[in-house]
Amino acid sequence: MLAQPLSQALGVPVYVENKAGAGGVVGTRQFVKEKPDGHTILLATSSSNAVAPYLYAKLGYDPVKDFTPVVSLCEIPNVMVVPTKSPWNSLSEVVAAAKKEPGVYTYGSAGIGGSQHLAGAQFKTAAGIDLRHVPYKGSGPAASDLIAGHIDMMIDTGSLGSIRGGLLKPLAVAYGKRLPALPNVPTFKEAGTPMIASAWYGLMLPAHAPADVVARLNTEANKILHQPDIQSRLTEMGAFELGGSAQEFGRFVLSELMRYEVLVRDSGAPKE
Repeated sequence: MLAQPLSQALGVPVYVENKAGAGGVVGTRQFVKEKPDGHTILLATSSSNAVAPYLYAKLGYDPVKDFTPVVSLCEIPNVMVVPTKSPWNSLSEVVAAAKKEPGVYTYGSAGIGGSQHLAGAQFKTAAGIDLRHVPYKGSGPAASDLIAGHIDMMIDTGSLGSIRGGLLKPLAVAYGKRLPALPNVPTFKEAGTPMIASAWYGLMLPAHAPADVVARLNTEANKILHQPDIQSRLTEMGAFELGGSAQEFGRFVLSELMRYEVLVRDSGAPKE
């Protein structure tokens, strides 16, 4: 989404190189080896730059010292979803059922320590209920089993397509305000269980990147985020655009590192 407008703004080609694996950790490890000349930019995520430090004993990078924050791009809130045929039509009904039958109902995730797992663990604590975690090898298999009714619920960022297709039913949004894409779906707080869980994305450069390069990229990225077509695409995918200064993004990352330290510990996810 950013590559083409960023290419136009900078006057040089911007190529996207995908390096999958371990929730972004594989690509991030490669990134920190690059020269801090501004020619290699990282799409940093909450997974690779806030959660991973508490999941991997040999991470291969320091989440603070090895990076230069440039700009926060967007946040995508998690949404509580259940199968269309589920008897539950509200978050309060889920909580009531779980309190009546502790340990009976299940929530799925793409794997231990992933965003869905942490969101589910956070929900259990916030609601004071007992749910069984069912980890899968990826979001696809988890979503398929949820749609088929083999698990009871998920708290996920990637369910809008299935919601629009009538395959899943949204009950609540784990954010401070409602999603424009789901205007009739209440927030967790409105539904009686205050909780915020979202995935975030931002741009970073390697440590010791030139200040003028950071400033230029920050300025251009903020301009791009305010383009109507970009804002429309973000809204369509259930995201809120952020933007702001490099310093603000740096402070946000530090606060997220502190927040996820508690969430990962409380989730019981083992450190690999």
